[in-house]
Amino acid sequence: MKSKCSEILDYVGWLKSQVIGQDELVESMVITLLTDANLLIEGMPGLAKTHTVKSFSRGLGLLMNRVQFTPDLLPSDITGTEVYQPDGENPFIFNQGPVFCNILLADEINRAPAKVQSALLEAMEEKQVTVGGKSYNLSDPFMVFATQNPIEQEGTFPLPEAQTDRFLMKAIVSYTSKSQERVIVEKIRMHAFKESQYNLSKEVIDDAKVSVDKMHVDENITDYMIRLVDATRNIADYDSSMESWIRYGASPRGSIALDAASRAVAFLNGRDYVTPDDVRQVVHRVLRHRIMLTYKALAKRITTDSVIDKLLASVLIN
Repeated sequence: MKSKCSEILDYVGWLKSQVIGQDELVESMVITLLTDANLLIEGMPGLAKTHTVKSFSRGLGLLMNRVQFTPDLLPSDITGTEVYQPDGENPFIFNQGPVFCNILLADEINRAPAKVQSALLEAMEEKQVTVGGKSYNLSDPFMVFATQNPIEQEGTFPLPEAQTDRFLMKAIVSYTSKSQERVIVEKIRMHAFKESQYNLSKEVIDDAKVSVDKMHVDENITDYMIRLVDATRNIADYDSSMESWIRYGASPRGSIALDAASRAVAFLNGRDYVTPDDVRQVVHRVLRHRIMLTYKALAKRITTDSVIDKLLASVLIN
């Protein structure tokens, strides 16, 4: 396991050299890879969200397609469509859409209408698309990396809860420090990002996924994760001061996601068992998009991250 982990960590180190100052985003993407999941990325314009995904796919040798989501986008622009050709044996030929790739970068996903967003649901959950009554399997691996801009909400369509729940985690991309920004400017000036290459083999990735699947999780750790998620639904049982803050909590899919992400983090930390610190390392990213706050909480400028902070203080491991 150590050799598999070291190869993955070498790749993580290379990726961090390509994406300066966004270590949590890099870790989130690798966790998504190891768990065959999808990732929602939120950040201001110009924070290298697209660059990070491109570097990620380049280092893995995977096919990446980018779709800029706009209000006039159609579902067929994502999945593909059947084209009528009367001269052939089969008059209808399926033309694959951009979803047929390993990594689909859904840029500004909240700018497309609900029909387009829902077209991704089957792909994200079932790893297939259905067009004209026929189902087509997607590539292995297949991941959706969707980006959102937290400002400029005019003309946007908030993601439905059913879709946000399909994302394993929601990563928040923040501004870099002055020293990190200096490194970025100097590397861009020297074209250092374009020259750097990496090639992590599919065999290493598959072996790492097997190790993550076999990761030991103690019963107390499982109970800890379930109680953290349950606290988002029954907060009064854990901390009565937050009773009026949460409108809806996380579904059982939140517990499944927390378990998967914690196992992946344990692997990246070089262990074959999960600790409470592994759970705490990812719990904000796993639950922040699965908690809906009340108007009272929003009026007090309470955030989902601050709610999770209080949950961690209230829910203790046995």
